[in-house]
Amino acid sequence: MPRVLAVLLLSGILATQAFAATPPKAGIASFAELKTPLPYPYDEAADANAEVAKAMARARAHHKLLLIDLGGNWCGDCRVLAGTTELPPIRAFVDKHYEVVTVDVGRFDRNLQVPAHYGFTKRLTGVPTLLVVDPTRDKLLNRDDVFALSSAGSMSPQALADWLARWPK
Repeated sequence: MPRVLAVLLLSGILATQAFAATPPKAGIASFAELKTPLPYPYDEAADANAEVAKAMARARAHHKLLLIDLGGNWCGDCRVLAGTTELPPIRAFVDKHYEVVTVDVGRFDRNLQVPAHYGFTKRLTGVPTLLVVDPTRDKLLNRDDVFALSSAGSMSPQALADWLARWPK
């Protein structure tokens, strides 16, 4: 029986991966091709709780996933991610599949109640930290992969696009 269960679990995992959305083509080979200056995506004065609640409501209403981007304007990788998501093919993909909310976490000392809500109560290990949330259940879908883009600048633009395509159906 354990072997049958393992096969069924593996089949489920493979089926889930097979239903992921087709990644958009980034359209650039290197981050050096991004429009400069890179964006400053985080509003340091925003009410993070209110912004997340509004984005959650929009995600539910439009049947999209919620993407919570935790970071700071001081972070080069955060700004590279923001610049990459402004590329037209990636922007179209993100707009189709996600409601995005950016949350300024300062120097890991601000708005930490947002990641704490999803079980991250210790210091974040890096930014950007991206939380992919199913808004119908307020359930984090990428618990083991929230810090994957904290070194976004060392990835390729296409790798970022591929990462974004892992959860939408």
